[in-house]
Amino acid sequence: MRCLLVTGGCGFIGSNFIDYVLRTTSDVHLVNLDSLTYAANLSNLAKWGRDPRYHFEWGDVCDNRHVRRILLEFPIEGVINFAAESHVDRSIEDPGIFIRTNVMGTQTLLQAAKDLEVVKFLQVSTDEVYGSLGPNGQFSEETPIAPNSPYSASKAAADHLVHACHHTFGMHTVITRCSNNYGPHQFPEKMIPLMYLRAIEGKPLPIYGDGLQVRDWLHVEDHCRAVWQAYEQGQAGCVYNVGGNNEKTNLEIVNAILDYVGASKSLIRHVTDRPGHDRRYAIDASRIQEELGWQPRIPFRDGLFQTLAWYDDNQQWLAEVTSGSYREDCAKRYPV
Repeated sequence: MRCLLVTGGCGFIGSNFIDYVLRTTSDVHLVNLDSLTYAANLSNLAKWGRDPRYHFEWGDVCDNRHVRRILLEFPIEGVINFAAESHVDRSIEDPGIFIRTNVMGTQTLLQAAKDLEVVKFLQVSTDEVYGSLGPNGQFSEETPIAPNSPYSASKAAADHLVHACHHTFGMHTVITRCSNNYGPHQFPEKMIPLMYLRAIEGKPLPIYGDGLQVRDWLHVEDHCRAVWQAYEQGQAGCVYNVGGNNEKTNLEIVNAILDYVGASKSLIRHVTDRPGHDRRYAIDASRIQEELGWQPRIPFRDGLFQTLAWYDDNQQWLAEVTSGSYREDCAKRYPV
């Protein structure tokens, strides 16, 4: 049985990825390294707790000793790095945390993987490293890196480190850069669950600026399939853009959520735009489609309503996350 290290596996995308791989693949053992920061939740993977193909390790990707112990203790063939601080607003308030986890953490993993001869390393990145687009065009893998926020700058730096490891040391690395994800288990600081939560509570829905910023939306399961295909089939040293081909303005998303909930559009409040807010992202995903045969499967309207229905059906999860009580379980089991 093959053994992989997945970092950040208790977060939104990481936990969906682990769930996807364990549901669809029988010959893989996944070791999940997560430091259980605020956006991580042990309950996201509770159903796999007793499965012999899953092992959880509480720890920090910046902890060189712990990372190396895992790579020595388990027959790790590859690393898939989801571990990251990912909220742009938080990066504006405190960039240092983002540099530590996203840059130093990635370098710690790369150095250990190189030294201990791990076969593959996949870096999960973001389309935000490309900067902002005008009204036309799409980001391709050849688009120059031009990050505009502390978050995207930290992810761009990590991507450069991964590329350098391939170019200098010959490591088999792959980078995926995805558009905006949505789906179950997303922490409610992100737009879709935040707006849903405020709408069902009848609270104002704050929208930055005019709300006409455009993002390409990708269902998290489509993203997880892409990451897995890129890990299994991706060419060493290659970058693969992953997009849903669903360009929507923020205002369109919020209106769709209000329609689903049955709440009034009068709840919308336009607030001062955040500093350096990129106007438009759009992804050209033709490389991963043509080379690896990946295609997004979930239409946006279906995926959005399925996601909102998941929140409807998981009000306890939502209440525990918004109240912070989910942190109590983490603290009891893994006291700092």
